[in-house]
Amino acid sequence: MYEIRIHSRGGQGGVTAARLLALAAFRDGKYATACPFYGAERRGAPVVSFVRIDDLPIKVYSQIRSPDMVVVLDASVMDTVDVLQGLKPGGTVVINSEKPHEFPGFASYNVDLTGIALAENLAIAGTPIVNTPFLGAAAKLGIVSVDSAKQAIREMFSDERNVKVAEAAYEEMVI
Repeated sequence: MYEIRIHSRGGQGGVTAARLLALAAFRDGKYATACPFYGAERRGAPVVSFVRIDDLPIKVYSQIRSPDMVVVLDASVMDTVDVLQGLKPGGTVVINSEKPHEFPGFASYNVDLTGIALAENLAIAGTPIVNTPFLGAAAKLGIVSVDSAKQAIREMFSDERNVKVAEAAYEEMVI
């Protein structure tokens, strides 16, 4: 089972990113679950979401304490949350950032999801939408296929810009 923890802020689409990733994995013929964890959060408060992907049915639905991958959709979350807590040795970190971040002992990748969303003017109430470009980054890492990522996005959103930003993130992501 491959387990992913997504760190974001309320209103950024982290919960939707988890749902999209699980849907894309399902479209790839995998079993997948998505689960958010938040209280009475307000827009901008840290939010955590979890995704499990496996070839076999998933019978656990809870927080993920030892993920294989950590995704950080807003780098400022790292000022208050230890995003690496419990990350398996040799695990993967994907961060929404223009600049590379080094996390010793972990494979780390950065992609400017915010810049990609802003280039397509993809924002709600001034907040760039970073969940759909994240799906492109996940596809680049082989978590899901590009075709399934696009299919999942189209199932949830009618605005084709969401697919364009996923494609752009896929192209910009350096592995």
